[in-house]
Amino acid sequence: MRIWLQDFRYACRMLRKNILSTLVIVASLAIGIGANSAIFSVVDALLLRPLPYPHPERLAAVWLHSPALSIFRDWPSPGQYIDLQTENHSFEQMALAQSRPGTLTGNERPEIIASMRSQSTLLEMLGAKAQLGRLLLPEEDVPGKPDVAIISDRLWRRRFGADPSIVGKGITIDGKPYTVAGVLDQTFVLNAEVMPSEGPMDKVDVFLPFPLAADAVKNRRDENYNIVVRLKPGVSLQQAQADIDIIASRIREKDKRDASFGMHIVGLQDEVVGDVRRALLVLLGSVALVLLIACANVANLLLTRAAGREKEVAIRTALGAGWQRIARQLLTESILLALLGGAAGLLVASASLSIVRAMNPGNIPRLDDISISGAVLAFTFGVSLLTGILFGLAPVWRAIKVDLNTSLKAGGRSGQGDGGLQLRRHRLRGLLVISELAFSLILLVGAGLLIRSFVRLQRVPPGFTTDHVLTMQVAVNEANYHDDKATATFFREIEGRVARLPGVVAQGMVSTLPLTGSVGWGAIGVEGYNPPPGQELQVDIRVASEDYFRAMQIPLIEGRFFSEHDNLDSPHVVLIDQKFAQRFWPNSSPIGKHAWFRPDKPFTIAGVVGVVKQYGLDVDGKIAMYLPQQQAVSDGFLVARTSSHVGGLAAAITREIQSVNPAIPVYEVRTMQDRLH
Repeated sequence: MRIWLQDFRYACRMLRKNILSTLVIVASLAIGIGANSAIFSVVDALLLRPLPYPHPERLAAVWLHSPALSIFRDWPSPGQYIDLQTENHSFEQMALAQSRPGTLTGNERPEIIASMRSQSTLLEMLGAKAQLGRLLLPEEDVPGKPDVAIISDRLWRRRFGADPSIVGKGITIDGKPYTVAGVLDQTFVLNAEVMPSEGPMDKVDVFLPFPLAADAVKNRRDENYNIVVRLKPGVSLQQAQADIDIIASRIREKDKRDASFGMHIVGLQDEVVGDVRRALLVLLGSVALVLLIACANVANLLLTRAAGREKEVAIRTALGAGWQRIARQLLTESILLALLGGAAGLLVASASLSIVRAMNPGNIPRLDDISISGAVLAFTFGVSLLTGILFGLAPVWRAIKVDLNTSLKAGGRSGQGDGGLQLRRHRLRGLLVISELAFSLILLVGAGLLIRSFVRLQRVPPGFTTDHVLTMQVAVNEANYHDDKATATFFREIEGRVARLPGVVAQGMVSTLPLTGSVGWGAIGVEGYNPPPGQELQVDIRVASEDYFRAMQIPLIEGRFFSEHDNLDSPHVVLIDQKFAQRFWPNSSPIGKHAWFRPDKPFTIAGVVGVVKQYGLDVDGKIAMYLPQQQAVSDGFLVARTSSHVGGLAAAITREIQSVNPAIPVYEVRTMQDRLH
């Protein structure tokens, strides 16, 4: 122990003696080790750390798919859930749930909250505990029971001031009264990463009962629900998949679905991680190359320093020090340098994670769980130790190859001129330089390909223009607007008010705004087209107001846009996109042709508009059709194109909307440029 302490003290003296080179080495290592620690903290949170639920390896989600229709993941229906529930042999527990925004009203201003209707088994499967009151009860899974609500800890604290007597009190959601039956524990979190919804959703604030009526099995095509299951002990995902394949084939025959229709099961951990796994591993490999480059660079610097200590090594050897003693001393210096670099690297990693959390790019799962944990500290220590040994081998090899007689006879302090190792020393340095260049070239090629892909993606036209466009969501869930005519009148009034605001060039409403993650599709029929047996035609369905296309500058290819005359009392019309038109009428005009959800209620095609990148610049969406908002009333996003900077306009628009009805919440206010980038 005394010898190790002596080596440590001597190493500290040598590092202080060469303080400038020490700082350069520590800075170089801090970047390399810090990058590895930051990426490993993400890997730890996403890939290594289990979800915070009991037996997470047995939790899974069930999805529909129809690849022939370009549907690779779709939500199931209550009828399909009941089929799975009665026919499966793999699931210990199942739950059906549906999440959607809700409007919480009361004494304060209206607030949009993420609400979820779910069966009682969901909270039980996820290990939820109530800090006040209770959870949902099994008897509330059937109709006829009082309407209750289980609220999250954060809603309880934010909206109700952590009122300890909240249980038993009433709240109003979407104009409907509920009695608070319980408050969830502070540690319980459920969000869209675990249970993706049709629209943007954050953490669930309120859980409501989801009673299934006796005829729910007949609800086959309302495919807007999540199914979460817990596998039986000993049942693998592969066995469960084989089980539901049989059930899906029965559903395909019974419901006359397309030939590619099926179901697939995904482990909940994979559900959260998604496609990030491969990108993370590639990124981890990239930062490992950065660390190797730093090691080669440091090894070169230490070789230069070792050349100046050649005579010192020779004297110590002459006095009886063995090569093991010399090697231990040099490795102690290298490891001390690496540990200093690791400590600085932790600061770099912590700062990097803070910046990423502040930016919140939106495509990193479990962002709140990413931290400098014990596993990250152990990883950083291990990497630092390994790094110190790795770059310390070069000066050790240099030292043990010193020719004792030649070095002692050489004049001057270094003995570099006649040490007899100049050629071999240059070979080692050359090898290190070549390694640096090789690793740098690999990173450079990868970065170049990534930049080229990014540039190509940025050049993809989205189908609309994003400059000077302000967007926001308007939720009409109030009891006064359950009638289509009243809702249509409300939207026409707020559109008129917004249009008169100074600086507004055009404004409009749309049910699913591009690049927001909102979805909406369905099966339709088209005049003159008979799908092959076992197939169906699926299209993206959007509801838009007459000025939406002008606000987004979506071009008109043929025909006309919607007008004020396209209302509930006039014949029903639709607009289709150019891809739709080219598929069914490549050599003729689609104007005046018909499409339908039901053959007895057809829509007349009034115009053709440009193709919009709905789900991302790198995603080719389905063919699309637009319904006029005054005929297919729906809330959604308000879009306003301005003549200049949008600053201050959001508040003015919100005031105009709430002057019509103060109970209508306006949220998710962002420019279209922000949504694109």
